[in-house]
Amino acid sequence: MKWGVKMEFKEKKLYHQIHPYKLLTDWITGGIALYLLWQHHLFIALLVMLIPPIVVSLLIVRFLNLEKLKHSTFGKYILGSMTTSMEMVRLAGYVLAVFAAWYHFGWLILLGLMIVFYGWLRGFLVLKFRAK
Repeated sequence: MKWGVKMEFKEKKLYHQIHPYKLLTDWITGGIALYLLWQHHLFIALLVMLIPPIVVSLLIVRFLNLEKLKHSTFGKYILGSMTTSMEMVRLAGYVLAVFAAWYHFGWLILLGLMIVFYGWLRGFLVLKFRAK
């Protein structure tokens, strides 16, 4: 696909994940939601956890040009490494952190977040180990 040509929805769905607004929204609301879950404020935590990330995703996919992200180093990395299974790994890590926050297992929250990071970094780690 050439620069300036409209991206398909599948591409936008992939590349919106690395937009700075999306990353900031996910990490900030994710942290706030974990705190709220620790305090057992389930309803507010669910609102914080779900509404801002969905709204930001919709706005990014609908209105922002993601071509620069697609052609960036991070965009090329995501194209090769962010499979549906890695998205599920990231989700599973966050779900683990959510349950850990509810039951006050700080170490398990950290493990869940490490799983999320693994979902993001697996492609890099695989390439690093293959090079050795």
